Amino acid sequence: MEKNTDIRKVQMGDENTLAYIQTESWKIAFQQILSKEVLEKCINIDKAKEMYANLLINKVGNGWILSVDNMPHCIAYWDKTRDEDMSDYAELICIHSLQQNWGKGYGSMMLEHVTGDIKAAEFDKVMLWVFEENTRARKFYENHGFIATEKKKTFYDAVEIMYYKAL
Repeated sequence: MEKNTDIRKVQMGDENTLAYIQTESWKIAFQQILSKEVLEKCINIDKAKEMYANLLINKVGNGWILSVDNMPHCIAYWDKTRDEDMSDYAELICIHSLQQNWGKGYGSMMLEHVTGDIKAAEFDKVMLWVFEENTRARKFYENHGFIATEKKKTFYDAVEIMYYKAL
């Protein structure tokens, strides 16, 4: 049966949905990457709701929600890069989805939508950080034309690697 999908810009009141999808995604995706203590901090739903409420109130970044049959499933956020030496890049800050629909193409739909939004904002390059050990995500980005760099940084107790793509 064909599923109905919709992608819309985030709006005030979406903080609960954004926090839920992010924390549920992190619970599964990062359980083997981050220590239990760090993961517990990162999946605190109340802190995530507060973070997203602040982003929405202050109009920070460009957030999107993809729904499948009117049920929110995938979120993404992008903005100009936070890396000072890459000021001409956009940064894909996050893309998270609920596990029950992994591997069904919704992440690809969202990534395509977000890169289109980045191009419309007149960026011609996008970068992102991904956990070095997150082979599933790294394969996803590589399948979409992102290229790993030598640039790395530590996030809590795990190493992230930078990827980039020309648009």
